[in-house]
Parts: sequence; structure tokens; C-alpha cells
Amino acid sequence: MQLPIQLSKDSREPIYHQIENQLKALIAGGQLTAGTSLPSIRGLSKDLEVSIITTRRAYQNLENHGFIRTSQGKGTFVADIAAATKQQVKHDAVYQTMQNAIDTALRYDYSIDQVEAIFHNIIRSRKGD
Repeated sequence: MQLPIQLSKDSREPIYHQIENQLKALIAGGQLTAGTSLPSIRGLSKDLEVSIITTRRAYQNLENHGFIRTSQGKGTFVADIAAATKQQVKHDAVYQTMQNAIDTALRYDYSIDQVEAIFHNIIRSRKGD
């Protein structure tokens, strides 16, 4: 199974964290449902061209937080997580993305009013879609 994970080597976010967050998003968004078999650590490492240690860390964190479960000799599977947890993951991802966008705008010396205007323009353009 090829997972739609895109890594940015230029990002300040560690690779294992990128893998972890994207898998959380796939699970919370319903693209990966409970019981879905995930690639082995070695297989995912090869697909993403990262070290086994990096992938193992992402999987361990996901397992520690209840997003995946590993069955010795059978593989790694998406866990059945609560709807509230899925909602929290979605909220956190959107919040973080918006916070990063605002931080970028402020670094470019945009005012809060300018940032709000950009936000409202984007919202208006989406309503037309």
C-alpha cells in the first residue's frame, strides 16, 4: 500500500513528525479507516526514502497515542479512534495551518487588517466554487 505522504526536507518540522501528522490526518479524515493494514516500518521507510529509525519513531508515537496498533507477526493497523479525537486532530491541523499563514504574513509586515482582508477574500472566492 502506497500512502499519500509528502515530505519536505526543507521544513523545520522533523521528518518523523511530518509522517506522524500526515498519518493522523489520513486517519482523522477517514482516508484510512479502522483495521486498515499499514506498510511495515521497513516498507514505509523505503517508499519515503527515510531511515527506519525515523519511521519507527513516527509509528511508536502514533501507537502511544492510540492511532495505530501493532500485532506481533501480523502487522500494523489503523486503530478505532473516537470521533472526538478525529475532530480534535482536524481542528489542530487547521488551527496550526492558519497560525503559520498569519505568522508568515506578519513577518512580511502585513497588518492584521491586511491579513483579515486576505482571509475574507479567500473565503469569498471559495463560496463561489
